[in-house]
Amino acid sequence: MTSHAHTPHTRPSGHIVTRFAPSPTGFMHVGGVRTALFAWAFAQKAKQGLADCLTGKATGGTFILRIEDTDKEREVEGSIGHIIESLKWLGIDWDEGPDIGGNFGPYIQSERLDTYRTYARILIDKGLAYADPYSQEELDGFRKKAEEEKRPFLYRDHRPDASRLSPWIDEDGKRVPLRLRIPDEMIAAGHVRWDDLVRGPLSAGPESLDDFILIKSDGYPTYNFAHIIDDLLMGVTHICRADEFISSTPKFIALYEALGLKIGAGRPEFATLPPIMSPDGKKKLGKRDGAKDILAYRAEGYLPEAVLNFLAFIGWNPGDEREIMSAKEIASEFDFKMVQSAGGKLNEDKLIWTNREYLTRMSDDQWLSRFFSYLDNNASALPTKPSAAGDTDSEAPTIDLKKKFADRGIDISDTSSPTYAQFKRILIEIMRERISYFGEVNAMLDNGEFDYFFRSPLDNPEADGIATIERFKALLICPEKMWKNGAGEKIQIDSVSTAAILNQVGEILEKHTDDGSEWNKDSVKAALWPLAEHEGRGVVLWPLRVALSGAERSPDPFALAGILGKTETLLRLKAAIDIL
Repeated sequence: MTSHAHTPHTRPSGHIVTRFAPSPTGFMHVGGVRTALFAWAFAQKAKQGLADCLTGKATGGTFILRIEDTDKEREVEGSIGHIIESLKWLGIDWDEGPDIGGNFGPYIQSERLDTYRTYARILIDKGLAYADPYSQEELDGFRKKAEEEKRPFLYRDHRPDASRLSPWIDEDGKRVPLRLRIPDEMIAAGHVRWDDLVRGPLSAGPESLDDFILIKSDGYPTYNFAHIIDDLLMGVTHICRADEFISSTPKFIALYEALGLKIGAGRPEFATLPPIMSPDGKKKLGKRDGAKDILAYRAEGYLPEAVLNFLAFIGWNPGDEREIMSAKEIASEFDFKMVQSAGGKLNEDKLIWTNREYLTRMSDDQWLSRFFSYLDNNASALPTKPSAAGDTDSEAPTIDLKKKFADRGIDISDTSSPTYAQFKRILIEIMRERISYFGEVNAMLDNGEFDYFFRSPLDNPEADGIATIERFKALLICPEKMWKNGAGEKIQIDSVSTAAILNQVGEILEKHTDDGSEWNKDSVKAALWPLAEHEGRGVVLWPLRVALSGAERSPDPFALAGILGKTETLLRLKAAIDIL
């Protein structure tokens, strides 16, 4: 295998390079996606010449997608494609990567093994790397002795002497682990200090410095080695990372020192991002706290721009009162100085609010276009129920919402059909204001909230006919409720009084439109409101709504009548009167 990596320092001066380097070991969760977002945003800002670097204003920016697949035992088939799909859905694009190439590739670590071996040889030749001759039993013995002596176990206390030195690869091609020899001057200094763009000055004691494995016995490099070589050769200037890497930073710095790399000359700057916390803010987010694959949000009907906006504000803000920002706006104003060091809670109520804000700002045509795109492309992956604690989101049973509509007698596959036209009216006039994310229509379907637009309350072939009639009659009268009449007195309504009210409603609506008025919710309300004021709003509107929907909870009767039309409204009123 041949390395295609270029020599370091070939990018223009002042050019900022960031990267997102996930391992293909599962699915994309919010923490990883936010890391990608912040790295992308900083590179985008640099492209605009707005970002600061060590030499002043950046002259350009590059965002790299790199796949770190050296842990073959944990690799999950299909993960690379899933990573790419997840980022593309959110609109996070890259300038170089495994799917589009670039001058600094390959961008998959398993295709760069010769490069790592080359740098391993350089370290061996400098006397800063050596073959690890010890068996697991010997290492366990060293650890046990350190424990008995109540001191930390450090591998550098057991560096092999001349009698135990062995070749890294013997004549038969057999390998042993290769370890970095921590430079003596670093050990003598006692403490390791570095600056972080988010956390500020950080340091670690001498026990954080220990000889670590560069290349395993299977020939694959460790993360601690490979990512530093890749960053060097790809010219990465800034690394966004999770806080769990702070404890490993002394190792990284030791390798930078061994390679002779300084800040601004091959050694990148760190930006350690705050952890994403569970909804109660008491611990880091985990599966049991609601962490899920990012594409689960797509299946649930969230807009990608809303999810991206939401994630950006977990740990960052622009410094003013804005809460809705486009990806372009986020990139233009992104600054590590505004990234907080404390953890930020995953508040899905805020995601729902954010998504609703984006939906509210759309025209009706835009809203419908996005809704039907969701039904056509994503709703088939909607989980039938929220994943239980510890479940893997990808294994949750899924449903097809479009098929579910058809199963309930609402076939919207033919875009030229009256059913489709009626469905669009229902969405815009009734459902739009109630929907915060598109997946909510699943619960609406289960609750029968579309049924009464397409069949009358008594048209339910799956239910017992007599029971349906009795339930409908009881709901029309609702004897447990007390209503205020026009004089403000509390009264109960019965079959006779309810039938009389519905008769009056029918007579008014029968004449409605005779004068050329349009039939819509506003005109129906204008026609019936005087009667409701005279007799009592509840006395009129409750039985009218039940007569049209057959449901205890439904949209207001004027909206229902506006959608159903004059003929169907009058038919349903007559059916209710006949039962009473």
